[in-house]
Amino acid sequence: MRSRYSAYVRRNVDYLLASWHPSTRPAELSLDEGGRTTWLGLTIQRTSVTGEDTAEVVFLARYRIGGGSAVRMTEHSRFVREDGRWYYLDAR
Repeated sequence: MRSRYSAYVRRNVDYLLASWHPSTRPAELSLDEGGRTTWLGLTIQRTSVTGEDTAEVVFLARYRIGGGSAVRMTEHSRFVREDGRWYYLDAR
């Protein structure tokens, strides 16, 4: 989860797509190309192992777009492990 947040901060589309499970991965991913989004922090609120190769993470991310006010986003993400590697599956 933290590595994916870091990839958003660095606008590393290749890493985000590579760490996204093929069954739910979009064909393309467009990030803030103008660089207007500033990521301010990540707080992991809860982690759950839901199976031998599945887990869930609830997190709070903070960011600002341009000179606007800071925004808080909460997400409940699901991950799956295949061949020893964790992949982002989806979010609720």
